[in-house]
Amino acid sequence: MRSSAPPRADTKIKSAAALIPLLRKAQRRGRRVVFTNGCFDLLHAGHVTLLERSRRLGNLLVVGINSDHSVRAIKGPSRPIVAQRQRALVLAGLASVDFVTVFDAPTPQRLIQQLRPDVLVKGADWGAGQIVGREMVERFGGRVVRVPLVKGLSTSQLVERIRSL
Repeated sequence: MRSSAPPRADTKIKSAAALIPLLRKAQRRGRRVVFTNGCFDLLHAGHVTLLERSRRLGNLLVVGINSDHSVRAIKGPSRPIVAQRQRALVLAGLASVDFVTVFDAPTPQRLIQQLRPDVLVKGADWGAGQIVGREMVERFGGRVVRVPLVKGLSTSQLVERIRSL
């Protein structure tokens, strides 16, 4: 008897347009769609913990990642360290992640509007009033969850540590 192989990571990377019908179908079948987003430059254990906790809040986890252009606008000209395609592939390789999509805007507002997740997750370092898309998700009947961070883990801190070596 053959066991089913997990999906290849690159098949989990989708455009927003390709994701919309997949997510709507899942929602019609009663599956809860969870969405989180970030730069995810230099993936670390804090990211993995956030993603695993996010996945437990529903049936499908969609991760939106900032494009290289978007990361540079937010973090400065020396970032990202890891290119968007590589960041997407690493995230897609995680068992907790069902889909990854790249967005080019400074915020995921439009992407959240398009995907209409049932649950929006951000790290607890974001105040409830700062979470982009919060009002929209709540208006759709969804909820927003702030997940505690793993103390001492931050990409920016890792970058500074590497640069100081």
